[in-house]
Amino acid sequence: MAITTDRPRLTVPGPNPLPIFGRIAPLIGYVKDSITLSRCLFKKYGSVVSLVAGGGTNIYSSEDYCPGTVLAYGPENVRQVTTQHEVYHKYPLTGGLYRKRHESPRTETLKNFGVGLFGVNSTTHRQHRQLLMPAFHRQRIESYCDDIVTITQSALEQLSIGQSVNLCEVMRMLTLRVATKTLFGADIGDEGFKSARLLQEIGTLLGSPAIAILPFDVPGLPFHRLLSLMAQLDEQMRTLIRQKQAQGLDSKDVLSMLIQARDADSGLGLTENELLGHVSVIFAAGHETSANALTWTLFLLSQHPQVAADLLDELESVLQGAAPTVEKLQQLPLLDRVIKESLRILPPVPWNARVTSQPTSLGGYELPTGTEVFVSIYHTHHMPEIFPNPEKFAPQRWELKEPTMYEYNPFSAGSRICIGAPFALMEIKIVLAMLLTQYRLQYLSQQRLDRDALIVMAPKYGMQMLIHKQDRQFTQGVGKVRGNVCEMVELNN
Repeated sequence: MAITTDRPRLTVPGPNPLPIFGRIAPLIGYVKDSITLSRCLFKKYGSVVSLVAGGGTNIYSSEDYCPGTVLAYGPENVRQVTTQHEVYHKYPLTGGLYRKRHESPRTETLKNFGVGLFGVNSTTHRQHRQLLMPAFHRQRIESYCDDIVTITQSALEQLSIGQSVNLCEVMRMLTLRVATKTLFGADIGDEGFKSARLLQEIGTLLGSPAIAILPFDVPGLPFHRLLSLMAQLDEQMRTLIRQKQAQGLDSKDVLSMLIQARDADSGLGLTENELLGHVSVIFAAGHETSANALTWTLFLLSQHPQVAADLLDELESVLQGAAPTVEKLQQLPLLDRVIKESLRILPPVPWNARVTSQPTSLGGYELPTGTEVFVSIYHTHHMPEIFPNPEKFAPQRWELKEPTMYEYNPFSAGSRICIGAPFALMEIKIVLAMLLTQYRLQYLSQQRLDRDALIVMAPKYGMQMLIHKQDRQFTQGVGKVRGNVCEMVELNN
């Protein structure tokens, strides 16, 4: 007798499950290389496709039932998903692991880590975003300019001429220091280093297929390790929040403002758990995405010597050896175009994830409640009908190009556009301006440059660069790039 269920099936077209490995293989394939897998699916099935025909997959949703995984790209799909915030909900960065938060005392840390604005929807999202807005007001953001300059100069002074460095690590540590200063009011110290290492290891584990396949709290398994690390980070963050609460002052950092923020109608503030959720998101997502944006931009400049030379001309002409100021940053149009083009061609966040809260349609297909939808920022940015020669790194395209927010959305779009985008752009501009006027980074061709593109897009094995004083020898290190980054950007190989 056939088993029936009243739960609707996913009818979006996609590849049939494999005979032996069923729906596991495409899940692993997506985690391993989401860009390649989705490119093949889009080419065969169109701009809206199911990861597996019939559904039955679950990567991101923490709901009890997920009909399946849908991938999409293109401005119209971006518009529908990002503007219908009552239909397309967001969930914490921990994805499907979030549903385990009630299983035991050890899994309770999942209630807060990576939640923040990602883990609330509808009225609660609007209320929380309103509470956070003053901390990201333009004047408040601009007040951090001097701190970013000081930290950047300190980090640059630690670089040695003739030294080979992993640029990913250098940028990650620099942006981490900026995040701790602006978020907590202090440059990184011993506790900051501990938190940084915890965050890095937690992030690595969250992207591991082993976590998804074996989510069991058993010693020796990655999930057990993940929970232990989250517990340590939870304790550190709670201690910091309580210290700030005891001080009762606005010490000009984001955390102080969040502690003192009150709803205009109810007078209520954020609870400790809510504060912990917001802090973990701002801390983790804030520095990681900026670090990747800086790393990719410096790589692109290392492979495009004329752009690098023109940019240095602009920086030297405007800054004249001085540190950047808010006013001077507004006088650097080529720097602005270089960053825009970098965020287009190699977006630090390649996917925008949502879960349907009610039945809806996308691209002509019906989506049941609970369907997880991944909209590709990367593939939308590489549509030739929007951006001619999309794999070409061409900052000059931005002299005339004014795409809609649905065509170009490195920071998402709609009511959930990244609240920290203006801060990130200012930070990226300051770091690039200061680094490029002092040093030339030469790409080392012996390495392989592959992408890791799940939650964020980063060089999978790091990125080795040789440090030179700024000598304008931009053609050195151009070419001989190996790895799947060559599929994403046109290089002189």
